[in-house]
Amino acid sequence: MLKVVMYRVKPEKEQRLREWLLELTQRRHEVRETFIEETVRHEQAYLITTSEGPILIYAIEAEDLERGQNAFLNSTHPIDLEHKQVMQEVLIEPVSAELLYDC
Repeated sequence: MLKVVMYRVKPEKEQRLREWLLELTQRRHEVRETFIEETVRHEQAYLITTSEGPILIYAIEAEDLERGQNAFLNSTHPIDLEHKQVMQEVLIEPVSAELLYDC
């Protein structure tokens, strides 16, 4: 199953977000370890610059999104704890979008 979420990013925290996502890439082996518990097969992050500020688009493919979300929320893996902290620091609010097609 695929899930896409979007969040407004604090403009002054855009560089912090970029640095963190680069660090995740460099710590890919730790990330993949968490994927096992979260049933995640693949995830991607995009940043869009808009006149209202940056927007993070996060795409996640997982076998069981609910199980994955619960595993992430209850995770004690250092990388997940850091990820929660950074996201809380840099994100403002979710951005809603209307799903027009799903096949």
